[in-house]
Amino acid sequence: MKRNYDLLMEEQMKNVKKGERLLLHSCCAPCSSACLERLKEVFQVTVLYYNPNIDEREEYEKRKSEQIRFLKETGWAEILDCDHDAEAFANIAKGKENEPERGARCYACYALRLEKTAQVAKEKGFAWFGTTLTLSPHKNADWLNEIGEKLGGRYELNYLYTDFKKKGGYYRSIELSKVYGLYRQDFCGCKYSKREKE
Repeated sequence: MKRNYDLLMEEQMKNVKKGERLLLHSCCAPCSSACLERLKEVFQVTVLYYNPNIDEREEYEKRKSEQIRFLKETGWAEILDCDHDAEAFANIAKGKENEPERGARCYACYALRLEKTAQVAKEKGFAWFGTTLTLSPHKNADWLNEIGEKLGGRYELNYLYTDFKKKGGYYRSIELSKVYGLYRQDFCGCKYSKREKE
């Protein structure tokens, strides 16, 4: 039976003491917007900007600066920045260059970004970790939550189940992007998604 990850998140959040620390991996400002709007009243959120999949340095910096600007303007979360670790993505993509979008390469990319989030959460003493990636209709929420659940066990952390596209989350992110004038990209960031778009 398919799990309702949005409902699971709601159940988890009922038991969270206000102010517990959550490290939330964010792919970009637009996706983080609707996610943070839902989480900010329950968690003390820090956004981890770790996106080695973004191919071009200019695109990476543009998305990162938008994330920083959005958080400064709203005050909804702190930010923890990572270097542009393009080599890490290149390594996990080896041998998967011809995989279709939403296939094995994307699964490996999800795992790469979520594992980094879990590692940093453990190192910095966060009780919880999660990701904004489930907001996108193009991302596989089942895979993301399965990976997160496993990593939560491995790192002895609480993984926050999510399916942020539920309850109109994706459409809310579009509204918030307009309100804050956020740059919305039309591909995930890797050269393979860009190739498919073109």
